[in-house]
Amino acid sequence: MILSIILLIVGLAALIKSADFLVDGSSSLAKKLNISNMVIGLTIVAFGTSMPELVVNVISAFNNTPQIALGNIIGSNIANLLLVLGITGLIAVIKVKHESVWKEIPFALLASISLIALSKKGFLLREDGIILLCFFAIFLYYILETAKKDKSTEKIQSLTLRKDIILILVGSAGLFLGGKLTVENASIIAKGLGLSEFLISATVIAIGTSLPELITSIIAARKKEIDIAVGNIIGSNIFNTFWIIGITAIIKPFKIQNFMMTDMGFSAIMTAILFLSMFVGRKHEFQKRKAAIFVLAYIGYITFIIIRK
Repeated sequence: MILSIILLIVGLAALIKSADFLVDGSSSLAKKLNISNMVIGLTIVAFGTSMPELVVNVISAFNNTPQIALGNIIGSNIANLLLVLGITGLIAVIKVKHESVWKEIPFALLASISLIALSKKGFLLREDGIILLCFFAIFLYYILETAKKDKSTEKIQSLTLRKDIILILVGSAGLFLGGKLTVENASIIAKGLGLSEFLISATVIAIGTSLPELITSIIAARKKEIDIAVGNIIGSNIFNTFWIIGITAIIKPFKIQNFMMTDMGFSAIMTAILFLSMFVGRKHEFQKRKAAIFVLAYIGYITFIIIRK
């Protein structure tokens, strides 16, 4: 059991670091091909930061462990929304962009509701995965159109071609190995403790794969550069639901357990509360009072699913 816990931690660390390697190498290579910073940010970087969740889900699909696949995404979305956003908001007041309030948060709510609607029959089938990916294509179109109006650019460091290739290869291999270690040992730990695979994936794995967002948001908050924090966090949740669950369902349809609907519903309700909170108190601000409520809600959620097992 102790060995499995150590290997799970190693797997999560490998996932996070390998995603960094893949993003850095791919971004640098893209710059050599004269691809704009905007396109790199919207494609390579955005997809790269979702790679840990994607790899865990793909391996879970092939290993026939759907509870890990769905628990990973639902747990990650709830952790992003309540834990990451809540802690960031406790450090500094977040001024939410107009686009995030009226477009991105409602789109995230649509993602949650769509997943619930498609899951009601008790299964997520391949055609459901295609529907989710169609929604994802619409979201990609939206962010590309939004980026055309955004003049800000992110400086991408250009490395040597040899370094690019090494980082891409090491990152890809690390993602696969890290994902395999994470999924297999999470399953072993769950069985050894008599817990569900969903519980382990919705807590340990979800928090682990959300660490990059948490660390980035904390650093940004300390630097007072948090005007797009909500957009980034909500965007990650949209990616997780439409893209990752969509791909997972296409690879291998899986059964939805009744208790999973509760977690999906909770995610949707909290997303709706986030939207409504933008009009309570100071308009379009996520203040410390609201942030504290979100962190407490996350503690309550974790307590609930541990008791539920």
